[in-house]
Amino acid sequence: MPLSTQQTAADTATLPSGCAPTLRVMPMPSDANIHGDVFGGWIMAQVDIAGAIPATRRAGGRVATIAVNAFTFRQPVFVGDLLSFYAKIIKTGTTSITVSVEVYAERQRLDAEIIKVTEAILTYVATDDQRRSRPLPPA
Repeated sequence: MPLSTQQTAADTATLPSGCAPTLRVMPMPSDANIHGDVFGGWIMAQVDIAGAIPATRRAGGRVATIAVNAFTFRQPVFVGDLLSFYAKIIKTGTTSITVSVEVYAERQRLDAEIIKVTEAILTYVATDDQRRSRPLPPA
């Protein structure tokens, strides 16, 4: 989490138009520390799940996470925030799929606000039933 939790005008965002979120989830008290700040590891796990969804569809089956290429926590996430995860494939290789994931929090305080809280790039590899890499099917 960033050291500063001050919000700037650049942090306020609108949800991406023209696409549906890949995953939506609301963190619970068990996902946070005693101050209500959601653990970064919990957010990372949700990002991995969201990124795996389009990767699995493109691979036509099982995938495994092989790299977290970039991960930025832009703003803290709090218990009660409604998180929307937007995942899109940005690159494919012979066996690999690279996915960009953006996470937005809808905060239901006095006025609802939307803030981009996290962005990440992850790489998955298509695997067979023995968990060995396999070529992607034709697009």
